[in-house]
Amino acid sequence: MRDFINPAVKAIKPSGIRRFFDIAAEMDHVISLGVGEPDFDTPWSIREAAIYSLEQGQTVYTANAGLKELRQELAAYTHRKYSLSYDPIHEILITVGGSEAIDIGLRAMVEAGDEVLIPEPSYVSYIPCVTLAGGTPVPVPLQASNDFKLTVEDLEQKITPKSKILIFPFPNNPTGSIMTREDLEPIAAFVKAHDLFVITDEIYAELSYAKEPHVSLASLPDMQQRCLVINGFSKAFSMTGWRLGYAMGPAALVEQMTKIHQFAIMCAPTTSQYAAINALRNCEEEVAKMRREYNHRRRYVVKSFRDMGLPCFEPFGAFYVFPSIAQFGMSSEEFCSALLYDQRVAVVPGTAFGDSGEGFIRVSYAYSMEELKTALGRIQTFIQTLNSRG
Repeated sequence: MRDFINPAVKAIKPSGIRRFFDIAAEMDHVISLGVGEPDFDTPWSIREAAIYSLEQGQTVYTANAGLKELRQELAAYTHRKYSLSYDPIHEILITVGGSEAIDIGLRAMVEAGDEVLIPEPSYVSYIPCVTLAGGTPVPVPLQASNDFKLTVEDLEQKITPKSKILIFPFPNNPTGSIMTREDLEPIAAFVKAHDLFVITDEIYAELSYAKEPHVSLASLPDMQQRCLVINGFSKAFSMTGWRLGYAMGPAALVEQMTKIHQFAIMCAPTTSQYAAINALRNCEEEVAKMRREYNHRRRYVVKSFRDMGLPCFEPFGAFYVFPSIAQFGMSSEEFCSALLYDQRVAVVPGTAFGDSGEGFIRVSYAYSMEELKTALGRIQTFIQTLNSRG
């Protein structure tokens, strides 16, 4: 059978996140702080809209690009929130989660030999998706000293004549780093100067805790036609299992992405689409409540790690912290394995998100305060044990 499997697929490593949680699933009394999934129930009005759509028999295929009504709501929402204007008929595509949008966006653009610049550490799917599209992923290491923001200096070290696309993942998973308008302006200038296209993954856009709201790179002057904006309902609306995302970009690109989506998927889940219409119309206050609670947890977790003596920059986005464990002379995997077996706490090694994550761990605070307090107490005990060994 091995001879029939694509070597490029065989060469892809399984997710470093799942490996730890497969181990944890076989152990008793484990507290997991690793999965990037909101712990809130999907707001009731969203669930009710889905139930109503089923009762009305709205269970057939939608248009390949998604329900027209949903795309219209997204166009209005995006304009209201991020000052971006998209034609709902030709420039918006509803996908099966943001992950599908990333995949088909790359497949629609990447040719053999094309290089795709990927800030690192970042979401585990980017590199495999570039590889499967036939491109060459080029990691761009980010620096803790700069709060894991992307800079022009970082890009200049990796740009080549083959560079075609920049993946721009902010707010960032796993670091929680964000980019302000002031941070974005030199990046936009660099993109235009080097004739790059940008896939800007903004799945955590609503989970930003800075004084200024999230700014999309696509909203900067002359950038909208150079950007494919990826977003979805999983994180902000606590709808992970509904599998619904979307892509917004130039009509010529969205047309080709829709073609791939048409043959691979047909359309996103119909029930989820009806639920999402309600989410956009009626659930901004529920999103704000979740954001306030995440912010409360964020401050608690950052302070807790700093009190333990772990260097931890303050993340202003998503629901992750990324403390350094380099002082213990252990690799990220060694630290996470020892913590799991000694204290029954599961976190993710930074290297699951690329080599640049070595010396760090990702901790999600998408868990109740009770769970966080218990888990952080165990982590503190573990660290005290490491320190006593000296």
